[in-house]
Amino acid sequence: MAALLKLSAAIDRMTEFVGRSLYWLILVMVLVSTLNAISRKFLNVSSNAWLELQWYMFAAVFMGCAGYALLRKEHIRIDIIASHLSDRANQRIALFGHIFFLVPLCLIMLYFCWPYFLESVRVNEHSSNAGGLVRWPVKLIMVVGFVLLLVQGISEIIKQVGVMLGVYVDPRTAPSSH
Repeated sequence: MAALLKLSAAIDRMTEFVGRSLYWLILVMVLVSTLNAISRKFLNVSSNAWLELQWYMFAAVFMGCAGYALLRKEHIRIDIIASHLSDRANQRIALFGHIFFLVPLCLIMLYFCWPYFLESVRVNEHSSNAGGLVRWPVKLIMVVGFVLLLVQGISEIIKQVGVMLGVYVDPRTAPSSH
């Protein structure tokens, strides 16, 4: 279990790095949007590529930070129900959800996204919009995002098992010493 917990800690560090790096793209998106709006309004110049670049970056933030949100316990929970259950029951529900919902969902999405990405690369798919961008990078973002979420899900499973076995204390849920 110690080796698995070390693996989990390494995954968590990687997820933290990716998440903290990607959320800076939000600032870049705002800048691109602002410059595009200014150039359209005052210079009467616009480009579909800039608009598509914005949603590519949004996709990168959304997909790339899904694992980060899981690490930070920011995913949707039903607190009104969880607050009435014991810690042990909540731990079992979390473990069950990760194993039987999160992991299969990620695997299914990877099964379908990977060929979708490969086909886009093969045909050198481009946007149908005038001046639009090549499409395979955004399809790669889907693949990478689900890989990152899957890997973080595995880390969460390891930590959850560690908590249930009493060999790991999750600092995200441990009582604070205030």
